[in-house]
Amino acid sequence: MAILRFKALELVNQRTPITVVPAAARRSDSFGQNVFNLEAMRATMPGDYFKKLQSAIKQGATVEHNVADAVASAMKTWAMAKGATHYTHWFQPLTGSTAEKHDSFFDLNSDGRPIENFKGSALVQQEPDASSFPNGGIRNTFEARGYTAWDPTSPAFIIETVGAKTLCIPTIFVAYTGEALDYKAPLLKSLAVLERAALDVCQYFDKDVSRVNTTLGIEQEYFLVDKALYDARPDLVMTGRTLFGHAPAKGQQLDDHYFGSIPARVHGFMLEFEEEANMLGIPLRTRHNEVAPNQFECAPTFEDANLAIDHNQLLMDVMDRVAERHNFKVLLHEKPYAGVNGSGKHNNWALSTDTGVNLLAPGRRPKENLQFLAFFITTIQAVHRYADLLRASIASASNDHRLGANEAPPAIVSVFVGSMLDSVLDELERTAKLPLDKGDNIYLKLGIDKIPAILLDNTDRNRTSPFAFTGNKFEFRAVGSSANCSSSMTVLNTIVADQLIDFKEAVDSLIDQGKKKEVAIVEVLREYVISSKAIRFEGNGYSEEWKQEAERRGLSNIATTPQALDALVREDAAELFARHGIFSEVELHARHEILLEEYQKKIQIESRVLGDLAVNHVIPTALAYQTKLVNNVRGLRELGLDDEHSQVTVDMIKNISRYVATIKTNVDEMTEARKQANKIGDARELAVTYCEKIKPKFDPIRRAVDKLERMVADEDWPLVKYRELLFSR
Repeated sequence: MAILRFKALELVNQRTPITVVPAAARRSDSFGQNVFNLEAMRATMPGDYFKKLQSAIKQGATVEHNVADAVASAMKTWAMAKGATHYTHWFQPLTGSTAEKHDSFFDLNSDGRPIENFKGSALVQQEPDASSFPNGGIRNTFEARGYTAWDPTSPAFIIETVGAKTLCIPTIFVAYTGEALDYKAPLLKSLAVLERAALDVCQYFDKDVSRVNTTLGIEQEYFLVDKALYDARPDLVMTGRTLFGHAPAKGQQLDDHYFGSIPARVHGFMLEFEEEANMLGIPLRTRHNEVAPNQFECAPTFEDANLAIDHNQLLMDVMDRVAERHNFKVLLHEKPYAGVNGSGKHNNWALSTDTGVNLLAPGRRPKENLQFLAFFITTIQAVHRYADLLRASIASASNDHRLGANEAPPAIVSVFVGSMLDSVLDELERTAKLPLDKGDNIYLKLGIDKIPAILLDNTDRNRTSPFAFTGNKFEFRAVGSSANCSSSMTVLNTIVADQLIDFKEAVDSLIDQGKKKEVAIVEVLREYVISSKAIRFEGNGYSEEWKQEAERRGLSNIATTPQALDALVREDAAELFARHGIFSEVELHARHEILLEEYQKKIQIESRVLGDLAVNHVIPTALAYQTKLVNNVRGLRELGLDDEHSQVTVDMIKNISRYVATIKTNVDEMTEARKQANKIGDARELAVTYCEKIKPKFDPIRRAVDKLERMVADEDWPLVKYRELLFSR
């Protein structure tokens, strides 16, 4: 094993940056070349069919069969002209990654002659085998039928791997009995519900608004590690994170990596994956070094939320494939290394109208500010009411390592709004109870006219807040770097939609009682400001004081996934999702079981890998080194040297024995606990047992292994060390 480590290091030292020449001098020249976008549709479809398709997409209507046939014909012509030979329905099952089954355009006609064929029926619906995807008990294994259905709001695209080009068609994935088996179907439902709710509220302020879009910008953090070093760490290969590793003398404490000069080899990787992403219509704009060594970030411009999530899923795949060509491995685990920052996805969420207004940006006129406050305060109220549900939406075994650590938002859900807006809300709470005459200028009297149109410089960023307002959007910072953002965005869309509906009903009720519209709006908003005050926090979310304060405020602090997931199946959550048609009770309980099972299996895999490495690699290495030390002591005594000269070595021998015993004892106890746990039939009880009985064994084993790493000679240590993983480029 030590030989493998040094061979890997030798290979890294021989690497030279791969020369990458961007395909186009200007990104705009190649943007979307491999996407069947509006321009491609116009060029390949008859005009009347093109208009019918766009009308169906805008209205959320079913695409007619003849239109689907026209789209399929145009799509096939376009894709084959670019060299595609196959097509696939590209979907997002509950595994967290994407899935695809390739079919060839090649076919035989009735008289046996070869042709290329792709009809509307094949575009609209396919039937992949659904038996082996997570389903949470919705179906039996032998019930294999499931359907993928075309999502016309997300354009098809071409992926090239090893010279083969495949047309990918974004789809939803449902069971034969109709239940959603993917992330996209519930997301699309939540977006539709939110649009209707937001549109109704917009009518108070602007009757010309006919559509409201949810926009999203997903910042993606990730680590890079040389492929040879990755392959020499079985824990990285099997679990995505290092289960052992002593902190190097230098980590991130000097902050010299953050926004530093991008290493040449890394830069070459970035250029290539950005170019490929650009051709796939992914509008990446930002790249930079992140805080931890070998940690980086990329970020796109805002897009429609559905498309943004599709693009993020696609981006992770592109990054992984391009990294292979550069002898890198992309690590998307939320905490691949102990002692340095983990990675997340910052979801920048906003609402915009078809009249060009960002509903989360104050305007230049008092009326626009009241509209802003309506959506701003309603969102805060929604987060307050359903904080536990939001926490559940970002829960996973990997994100548990990150939440609450020194670089990530805590497991306590809170909202940061900035001192300026915090004072506005406090003022609204105080002054809204003043009597208002019909002749009063409500905007002036409440100070609503004083909110600046641009808040970007008035609202500082609070990186310790899981849900922060950043000038013209909310940034949900607690989402994990490996996650499919659909989960968290489906919950956020749904709870905000639900709160907007309640807001509209409350305001209409006051108007029916004879109150002026603006007065009614302010009265309801004031109630929300008061009732949601506990969720607002402007301080350091990492501090112990905040944990104590949050408890006094009645806010939850749910540190682990099995307990956090309970919020999904509470009665209020079931009623919420059923009320808006997002999840049936069956679907909700199925997802709960899937997430519990995923958690348990990941901890189980980590436990097995940890035990294997500790017993079969670390302990033999430690004992072999101990034997060298024993021979050293024996030699000293044979030379007649007194015990004083050999006592240090004897102490090392004793410490090695102590650490080896600690490792073996805890591995045996962990293995036995795992055997007992596996007899449990209930998914939640099993997950909780793995969380509370098995996972705690990791720490004492790791501490002992890391101590041995400091004692055993470097030339004998079997695992690639942190200083090598973090600083080899």
